[in-house]
Formats: sequence, C-alpha cells, structure tokens
Amino acid sequence: MFHDREDAGRRLAARCGHLAGDDVIVLGLPRGGVPVAEQVAEALHAPLDVCVVRKLGVPYQPELGMGAIGEGGARVINDDVVQGAQVGAADVAAVEEHERGVLRMRARRYRGSSPPAPLDGRTAVVVDDGIATGSTARAACRIARERGARRVVLAVPVAPVDWRERLAGAADDYVTVETPRGFAAIGQFYDDFTQTSDAEVTACLARSAERDRENGAAGAAGADVPGEPAAAVHRSATAWQGETPLPPEAREEPVVIPATGGRLSGDLTVPATAAGIVLFAHGSGSSRHSPRNRMVAAALNEAGLGTLLFDLLTDDEARDRANVFDTALLAGRLAEATAWLRTRPEADGRTVGYFGASTGAGAALWAAAEPGTDVAAVVSRGGRPDLAGDRLPHVRPPTLLIVGGRDIQVLDLNRQAQLRLRCENRLAVVPGATHLFEEPGTLESVSTLAADWFTRHLSRTPQHT
Repeated sequence: MFHDREDAGRRLAARCGHLAGDDVIVLGLPRGGVPVAEQVAEALHAPLDVCVVRKLGVPYQPELGMGAIGEGGARVINDDVVQGAQVGAADVAAVEEHERGVLRMRARRYRGSSPPAPLDGRTAVVVDDGIATGSTARAACRIARERGARRVVLAVPVAPVDWRERLAGAADDYVTVETPRGFAAIGQFYDDFTQTSDAEVTACLARSAERDRENGAAGAAGADVPGEPAAAVHRSATAWQGETPLPPEAREEPVVIPATGGRLSGDLTVPATAAGIVLFAHGSGSSRHSPRNRMVAAALNEAGLGTLLFDLLTDDEARDRANVFDTALLAGRLAEATAWLRTRPEADGRTVGYFGASTGAGAALWAAAEPGTDVAAVVSRGGRPDLAGDRLPHVRPPTLLIVGGRDIQVLDLNRQAQLRLRCENRLAVVPGATHLFEEPGTLESVSTLAADWFTRHLSRTPQHT
C-alpha cells in the first residue's frame, strides 16, 4: 500500500487536515514512526517531537510484548499476555527496570539534556508507522495525557480492522489511511520497510525544527519556557548539528594489546556515557580496518556504546591462511583482549559484548562459552557459529544471529546452530541481503539490530568483580 514511510506519512497527512490550526504538536514514536510524523508535522505547520516508548517483552520471548512504558512513568500492562505466559510480578518488575534504563538513554540520545516539548493545553497527534498489538501506541497516548495534552489524536497509516475497538479510550480521535483485512505485520504493507536508524530520527527532528524557525513558529512554541526563545525540541536541534554531540564526543584511541605470540594493534572508542564496550572479532582474515565492521562500530558509538576493533592476528600470522580458520586461536586472542581491556580505566564498571563477523562469529561464541566468562551479549553478522562446535550449548550470554535472506548456505548453518544454543537467542534475517550485506540498506539494518541488542543487554549490571 505504501512505498516507504515518507510516502505513508504524506498520505496520512492528507487525512489530518482537519487538525490544522488547533495548537497541534506532533509526537513521533521512535524509530519508524518519526519519518511518518515528520510529513504530518510539515503538512500541519506544527512542531515535531518524539514520544519515547519501550516495549516490555516476555523474559523468555522478548519479541512478545506484555506491555509498554514511556517517559514520565507511564505504564501499560497486558494482563492477558502476562497471565498466558505465566510471568511473575518479580520478572515483570525486572524487565521494566531494565527497559526504564534503556528508555532514559534513548531519550537523551534524541534530545540531549533538553526536556520534552511542553504539551499543556495542546492537541497531541501521536504518530507511528502502523498499529500491530497497540500496546506501544496506548502507552504513548497515556504519556501525552499525563503531560497535559488537552486532546490526543492517534494517527497511523495502516492498522487492523478492529483497531479502534482495541484502543478504545486511548485517544480522543483516530486517523488512518488503510485498515486491511488479513493483517499479520505492519511491514507487509510497505515496499520498503527498512529499519529507521537513530541518525534518521535526529535528522527528521532537526529538519522539522529548522522549518519551524523559518516559519517563525519557534518563538511561539517556546513561549512558556521562561527566558528561552524556543521549545526543547528546537533547542536540541543544534545538538544534532554538532554543537553538543550525541552521544558525548569520544576520541578513537590507537592501542596495542599484548598477546601470546605477539602484540595486536587496535582502536578503542568509548563515549563518556557508554554502558558497555563491544569487542569485534573479524572474519576471513579481515583486520580492524574492515569497512563493514567500522560502519557497525560507528553506529554503536552513535548509540552510546564503546567499541574495540583490533587485529586478532599478527602480521606474520596473517600470512598463514590456516590461521584465519583456527577458531581456538582466534577465540584465545579475543579472551586475551578482553582481559587486557579489563585493566583499562575505560572499562571500569562497564559490561563487555562481542560482535563477530563470518569466521570471527565462531571465535566470539567459542570465547563466550568459556567457564566464568563475564561477556554480557554476543552478536553474529553473517557468521559461522557452527565453528564453535560442541561449545554452542555452553554459551551463556544472550546471542543474536544476523543473516542475509539470500545467504542460503550460511542461513542454514545458523538455523542448525540456533537449535544447539541454550541461552537467550534470536535469529534475525535481513531480507534481500547476501553474505557481505552489500545491498542498499542491509548493513544499516545490521547496525540497527546490533545496537538494539547491545543496548538492551549491556546496560545490565556488570557481572565481573
């Protein structure tokens, strides 16, 4: 029905014309709802802000939502899911505590130190790219009400036929473009449903703020903020343009890591507010200069995570092709680099994760299976988890396996390996991607998936002493 989110946003905006001139503020749900919301805000000549909401996933099946939380303490629980999944009160509380931490980090990533834009007495138009279960949208509407919105409108391009009944009482008005039958997932109604990145979210907000300034709307939007000419959403736009980098600026530092048989060169980047640090295990003879891994590392830095890219082999060792497939050797190097990192002040109080690509994924899982490991999460990109062999059932850190949909042989290997994992795990297939994720948008999808996984798991309390 829609080419992409911008197309959906333009078509949704055409249905929202009756809201113009009603002291409107548009609230996009990150990430996918923000590009849609930008089109609505532009059509209504209204300011744009984000409404940060986090799904509460069932502990043993995080993709299944048992509720949602939002800024200001808003909380929605689906009792039917909680009871059906037999989730206890203590488990619900633990998931909520963790997601509260992630929510605070995301809000800061989008707004910096600025508070949310004021909603008192205004019409809040809550926008997402579609409605599935509705728990997130319900939480967002409740947030808007608790922040003083006079009227709440929920607007989405596509929703199930019975969405108004499902969300009865959540909003004062409901706007949609299509309500098709046979609704299974939002993405089935988009030609391009590539995941939206944090960079795209901040770019949307910055463009909207610039339009408001050009239209002379900035002063009016911030009239109730004493001594300041613009609302928080406008003030924070300067941060995305480089005045106050988000996350706090971190310098890439060249490092040398002592290891058995030689010294390994690396690059360490740790933002000041980083919850954890991700070590990269490259595959098939790649070095720390791997352009794909460096792109993923940059996305993790942007998400407020530290990274260590380093050469797992010395120059002499790299000349022997057999070493590239020596999983035990590579895993040992990863463990030595982890031990070295623990001696650095940058690692104090921070959790550690592993990102493995190709054969490096086997090494990452091998190292993560070592007794007493304090690794908090593992992500594999186009990986060979089968190279970890009999160690797979002993992997304890939550593990995300990312594979291209057209990488048939490796996808099959990952499916077989997933059956042997006993830890929390997920297999994410990127549609249309081949082994190297060279197709447009596919490596960005990898970066988004990895950032979400690490943000969720590296914000936990470090296990090491």
